[in-house]
Amino acid sequence: MSVAVKIAKGVVSVLNDETFSQKFQAVYSVKPGFELSELEQVRVVVVPKSLEIERISRVSSKYTVSVDVGVMRRLGNLTPEDAVDSLGELVDEIAEFLADITLSEFAEATFSGITNDPIYIPEHLTANRTFVSVLTVKYMLTD
Repeated sequence: MSVAVKIAKGVVSVLNDETFSQKFQAVYSVKPGFELSELEQVRVVVVPKSLEIERISRVSSKYTVSVDVGVMRRLGNLTPEDAVDSLGELVDEIAEFLADITLSEFAEATFSGITNDPIYIPEHLTANRTFVSVLTVKYMLTD
């Protein structure tokens, strides 16, 4: 199993072991996608994104692995503004949690940084009445 897959699965594991302000079950996926009817509840999907290898000496390398954590939900009765507020808080909660936790299944991976881009996708709010936000989480390892 690749290091990016191991880290993505480690992120799923720690997310599912924690309690957040809104209930969800994180899943690992290589091909994320849901039907609109499946988004009546908060969905969190973790996808391996990238692997960068940098030589730091003749015998060792630094690996930077990025995984995307997508947070999605249909708006239902919420206005777009209310959805961005409440689901945005959940995204912030997840980001803060991941910044402070060691991956129990891959402890040698060290948190390196996190980006929330896009914070939300306006087109999805309008066209599908769906909130979609993506966190890109980076972890580093050396060998």
